Amino acid sequence: MSSVTIELKYPTDKGLSQITLRRPKVRDMIASDKSKGSDADKEVALFANLAELSPDEIASFDMADYKQLQDAYKDFLL
Repeated sequence: MSSVTIELKYPTDKGLSQITLRRPKVRDMIASDKSKGSDADKEVALFANLAELSPDEIASFDMADYKQLQDAYKDFLL
């Protein structure tokens, strides 16, 4: 699968109700590793890159929806 679309359980304040993540490449991991901040900040930056959103938009997600992003990312690695 080249991408996955996730329906958000809790739409964002900007009305975003779904998000599409593309398959990660090694360069995405490297870029994330080079970004500043905690491991959580780096993960948010990675997901933002894969979804073509800003890190602030990802950071505004409900934790239940963020967990869906984490699970989708892990599925890409299988």
